[in-house]
Amino acid sequence: MSFANSAPPTYEFSNDWFAHAKPAWSQILAQLRPVKILEVGSFEGQSTCFLIETQGAREACELHCIDTWQGGIEHDGANMPLVEQRFLRNTKAACHSVPHQVDLRIHKSRSDFALAQLFVQGYESYFDFIYIDGSHQAPDVLADAVLAFRLLRAGGIMAFDDYLWAEVLPGGIDMLRIPKPAIDAFINLYFRQLRVLPAPQRQIYIEKL
Repeated sequence: MSFANSAPPTYEFSNDWFAHAKPAWSQILAQLRPVKILEVGSFEGQSTCFLIETQGAREACELHCIDTWQGGIEHDGANMPLVEQRFLRNTKAACHSVPHQVDLRIHKSRSDFALAQLFVQGYESYFDFIYIDGSHQAPDVLADAVLAFRLLRAGGIMAFDDYLWAEVLPGGIDMLRIPKPAIDAFINLYFRQLRVLPAPQRQIYIEKL
């Protein structure tokens, strides 16, 4: 998907979950200047639109988005078809608003399947910037991290959302239903291949060495 005019974008977002990350992302993206980007978990497209606006204002870029748009356990009761429609409208508006071509590629699929397919299709060490914000289940987050890391180039940056996120459950926190133990395990196992960068508490950023 690519457009090239400067109409101001009008978005439909039901929350402001991504607002806290914008200052750090602005700094990272200005330094990294990524032109090949992968996002795991897109929901209504808040981070997607920010990437389109930021990078599409500078130069042409390629952006892959992976999501089932079926929601996770924590989205029980959400109208996911409506969420998907908002994503499509929001990203179309964002693409229309930037002067450079944005090649938006949507992978409506489970992340493990889509990431494995990208690897098989020759995307190893391809992406400059990868954002992990899909399932909040620890085993899923770990799988996303390991598979996506193979697709990240040396010197590229991977960002993890919801590092301190936890569900409010009757029996307390379920350690298998939060991202933190998976992100910690990934960093501990790959510590010789990455560097942890300064980040706001709710996100973790790593650079591939």
